[in-house]
Amino acid sequence: MNAKELTQKTYIELEKLAQDLRAETRDLRFKIATRQNAKVRNLRHVKKDLARVLTTLQAKRTHEIKV
Repeated sequence: MNAKELTQKTYIELEKLAQDLRAETRDLRFKIATRQNAKVRNLRHVKKDLARVLTTLQAKRTHEIKV
């Protein structure tokens, strides 16, 4: 997922995506803690995707306030 794809999504789609990524982060943390998931790097990728989504959401919020 790159920034260009995220800027084309609507505010509601980004909120839904952020909610899904938070749930996936939580699930991965529990799987790693219980040794069910050996690929810890997946957690890093999901957290970075979540940060991208939240950054895009914040940019859209500030743009709406200015306009």
